[in-house]
Amino acid sequence: MSLLTLDIHAVRNIQHQSVCLAPTLNFFYGANASGKSALIEAIYILGRAKSFRSASIKPVINFQHDHLVVTALIAQSFGLTNHLGIQLDGKTIEIHINQQASQNKSDLAYALPLQLIHPKSYELLDTGPHLRREFLDWGVFHSDEKFLTIWRRFKKALTQRNSLLKTKQLSQIGVWDKELVYYGTIVDSHRRQYLEKFTPVFTEIASNFVAVEGLELFPISGWDLSRNFHQVLQDELEKDVRYGFTHSGPHRGDFQLLVNQRLAKDFVSRGQLKLLVMSLKLAQVQLLLNQNNHFGCILFDDFAAELDVINRAKVLRYLADCGSQVVITATDTDHFGDLSCLDNYKMFHVEHGYIKPV
Repeated sequence: MSLLTLDIHAVRNIQHQSVCLAPTLNFFYGANASGKSALIEAIYILGRAKSFRSASIKPVINFQHDHLVVTALIAQSFGLTNHLGIQLDGKTIEIHINQQASQNKSDLAYALPLQLIHPKSYELLDTGPHLRREFLDWGVFHSDEKFLTIWRRFKKALTQRNSLLKTKQLSQIGVWDKELVYYGTIVDSHRRQYLEKFTPVFTEIASNFVAVEGLELFPISGWDLSRNFHQVLQDELEKDVRYGFTHSGPHRGDFQLLVNQRLAKDFVSRGQLKLLVMSLKLAQVQLLLNQNNHFGCILFDDFAAELDVINRAKVLRYLADCGSQVVITATDTDHFGDLSCLDNYKMFHVEHGYIKPV
């Protein structure tokens, strides 16, 4: 699975550009603010229906336009192709897959799995649990097609319970407690099973880049596992009513990366932390390749900002052999390292929103 052609309309300073990509490595270089990150952002929007640089889509739309459009032709197995398209104006979303309208962002995510590595990726291990939950659920979502339905039902039960807590209408709280426990326990089980499969893949990849032993991924369910989840909800009901929301459950789930039983972020250097985060993200790709024998695209923004010269060479060798399409940006061609050993790649120059093959 890979992007064959990409058409971008009104994404930041890219007015309209069409790009034909290699199925392997694609290098984009240019000065700061030339449009390299806008290119990465456009691909990300196509696969995730949102930006990674802005919570709102409005700043992403070129100021001369009232909406943005990103479309692509995707190569599938056995010579088949998919046409994907998304249009955003800040209020509405239009998604088309093979000329058929879709209402579900998840359809795009399945059609074009993406993994993003960029200068703020280290926040995965350096901030609160929200990003780690999102990271974990993305992996489970792509590994088990049943997970999305279960996750949505859990979220519905949580929303309903929180609504009752805020209005202090507790006559129906038991009904939603039962739903929350049923689906929440399944969500937690799926996450734990995923981490069990994920951990050996991660530790093997990390060993290529970081000389750190004693790596361990420790799951956190979001409630005290020494007690039944239903009992926890009952014991905390008074507190939940007082504050108007549910304190315990998978919505508070997390995982910890430990090094010799200590939090990695408190133990390793900032450079090592970036390499560990990169290894986590590459491990998600590799696990999907192991399971499905295909993946969409790895997006690597600002290659030199993430890695020193030695590690850039290691990562480049890994990416060249990983079996997935890769899009990499940097301010100068020298920042990509030695490309003479690569057989099949494309190079592009980006300037003032214009993308030209070199």
